[in-house]
Amino acid sequence: MNSRVLVLNQDSSPLMVCSVQRAFVLVYLNKSELVRPANGYRINSVTQSFPMPSVIRLNRYVNAPYKGVSLTRQNVFKRDNFECQYCGTRRDLTLDHVVPSSKGGAHTWINLVTACKRCNAKKGDYTPEEAQMILKRKPYKPSYALFLRDGNIQQTEWDEYLD
Repeated sequence: MNSRVLVLNQDSSPLMVCSVQRAFVLVYLNKSELVRPANGYRINSVTQSFPMPSVIRLNRYVNAPYKGVSLTRQNVFKRDNFECQYCGTRRDLTLDHVVPSSKGGAHTWINLVTACKRCNAKKGDYTPEEAQMILKRKPYKPSYALFLRDGNIQQTEWDEYLD
């Protein structure tokens, strides 16, 4: 039972991801309802069998503060699919400021990309245009729902709830 379960608020907005065990307890205690079971999987006790949850919805609305995605090294790597945004390799990854800090570049989502050490050294203290290097994708600030979808194996089952 290592799977993850998408938890929806009462208004069906994505709230978080939790373990199957936690989700099952919430459903069993009538604090949430099963929206979508995991395809064919079941949780068995000695006398009963229950469908394994994939998506649940809370019975009461939870007023959660704004869920933004924290700007961390791992989250930038995750956004960029763990590949260099200049050459596409997945080895020796580091962070690169698109506009170098020395030229006023900020430490923000739209100025940080994943780069391999080789490309980062080649680019040096220049912008991609000055170094004649092309970014594969323009950097962006990801949404919380996008991170929930992209960071979990069951994304196909969750797509309709995360769009």
